[in-house]
Amino acid sequence: MRDVLLRSRLTDGRAQQVEQTYAGQRIHMIGIGGAGMRALAEMLVQRGAIVTGSDLAASAATHRLSELGVEVAIGQQGENLPLLCDRVVYSAAVHSENPEFVAASERNLRCLKYSQMLGEIMSKSCGVAISGTHGKSTTTAMVACALSAAGADPSFIIGATCPQLGGPSHAGAGKLFVAEACEFDRSFLNLQPTFAAVLNIEEDHLDCYKDLDGIIEAFRSFIAKLPVDGVAILNGEDRTVALAARGAVCEVQTFGLAEGLMWQGREIECRNGMYCFAVYHTGREFCRIELTVPGLHNVYNALAAAAMLHQCGLSPREISSGLSSFAGTLRRMTVKGQGRGITVVDDYAHHPTEIQVTLRALRDRYSPRRLMCVFQPHQHSRTRFLLKDFSRSFSSADMVLLPDIYFVRDSVREKDYISSQDLAAQIRLQGGQAVYLKSFAEIAQHLKSTLTEGDLVVTMGAGNVWEIADDVVRWLGVDR
Repeated sequence: MRDVLLRSRLTDGRAQQVEQTYAGQRIHMIGIGGAGMRALAEMLVQRGAIVTGSDLAASAATHRLSELGVEVAIGQQGENLPLLCDRVVYSAAVHSENPEFVAASERNLRCLKYSQMLGEIMSKSCGVAISGTHGKSTTTAMVACALSAAGADPSFIIGATCPQLGGPSHAGAGKLFVAEACEFDRSFLNLQPTFAAVLNIEEDHLDCYKDLDGIIEAFRSFIAKLPVDGVAILNGEDRTVALAARGAVCEVQTFGLAEGLMWQGREIECRNGMYCFAVYHTGREFCRIELTVPGLHNVYNALAAAAMLHQCGLSPREISSGLSSFAGTLRRMTVKGQGRGITVVDDYAHHPTEIQVTLRALRDRYSPRRLMCVFQPHQHSRTRFLLKDFSRSFSSADMVLLPDIYFVRDSVREKDYISSQDLAAQIRLQGGQAVYLKSFAEIAQHLKSTLTEGDLVVTMGAGNVWEIADDVVRWLGVDR
C-alpha cells in the first residue's frame, strides 16, 4: 500500500506546475541574504523568475546572488522596490515598520513571509520536511544528497550550503521537494508536507514562545498537518517529541538506538570520531552506513534520513551508498585550515546542546592537545533564557573566548539584561575557563599569541564569528 500511495503522489504531474507558476514573475525579496531566503532566491531564479532583493549588509550570499543575475540593494528603503513587481517575499526577521515592507503595503503588493512562499512551492510537489531543534540542515542535506545520487533529481532548500549539491537549493525535475521546517515564529505551520521528520524538541526561540509547552504545541500542530496517508518519522528516544505526536492522524515511525523502535541503529563502532553502524527496520537488518561526518549525533540524523529515504522509494543499497558518501555542509565542523600542527574549525552551533555534542565530536575526531572554543552568543534573549544551560555546555573545551553577543531580532532594551561577561562568569562558576574579549581583533590576537602545536580552535555561533577562523588561517599561512 505504501508503494501504491507513493507512486500516486510522485506521478500526479504537479511538479511541472512549478515552472509555469514562477517563470517570468517579478519577485522582490527583503532580507535576501539570509540562509533560507538566499536559497529560495536561487531556486526561483532557476524556475525562471525575475528576482530582486535587499539586505542590510553585503555578504558572500549577496555576492553569489549578484553573480546569478539578481539585483541586490545593500540597505533597505522603499525606493528599492522595482516599478514592476508581482509579489514581495520577506524573512521572519523583517518587522512591519521596515521601509520596503511599508512601501509594498502602500502599493497593495502581495506580501508573503519566506515560509509562506516555501509552503506554496511545496504544495505543488510531494513535500518532505525535516524539523527539530537541532540537526535540520544536516539531515535535510543527507536526504537531498542521497536522492540526487539515486537519480531522483529532487528540488530542495537547505539552510546551509552543501558543496556536494552545488549550493543550498536546487529546482529539480523530480516530484519530491525536500526542505527544512523551522519552528521559529511557527514558520513550519505554513508548509504542506506529505512526509515529515521531527529530530528532537528542546527549549529555543523563547523570544516567540512562552515556554517548552508552547514549543511542543507548535510541533503537535505541525505533525497534525500531515495527511492521513502521510508519514511522521519521530525520534523515539525524545519524550517531548512523543508528547507532540499525540493526536497524529498519519502513520508514525520511530528511530533511535533504543530497543523496540521501528528504525534502530545497532552494532555501532566509532573510528577516529566517525561512526559505522547497521540500520535495522522492524527488527531486521536493512542496510549498513559508514559516516564520513563525525559525531554520535549524526548517527541519529542518518537514521532519520534513512527512514525518510525509504518513504521516498529508495532501496536499501541506494540509502546506504547515499548516506555513507555524504560529506557534510558548510559551518558544521568545517575544517578551515591546518598548519604548524594547529587545526582551525568553524561551526554553526548556537544552542547549548549543539555546543556540547559538537565539542565532544571534535575531541573524538581530532584528539587535540587543547581545544580552544571561540563562541559568539547569538541573540541576547536566547543567552538570557538559556544562560545556565550555556554555562554547562563547554565542559569539553579547555578555554572559551567570548566576544560581544551577536545582536539580531531582539529589542535594544534586551541588551541591558545580559552580556557576554555574564556568560563568562557563569562558565567559570561551573569550573571552566572563560575570557571575554570585546572585539574579533582582540580574540584573533590572543589566539595567535597562545596557539601551539596540537591545538584545535573552533569558532562557533550563528553570527559572523567565522571571520576569526579566517583570520587565524591567514596567519597560519595555509590554503583554505
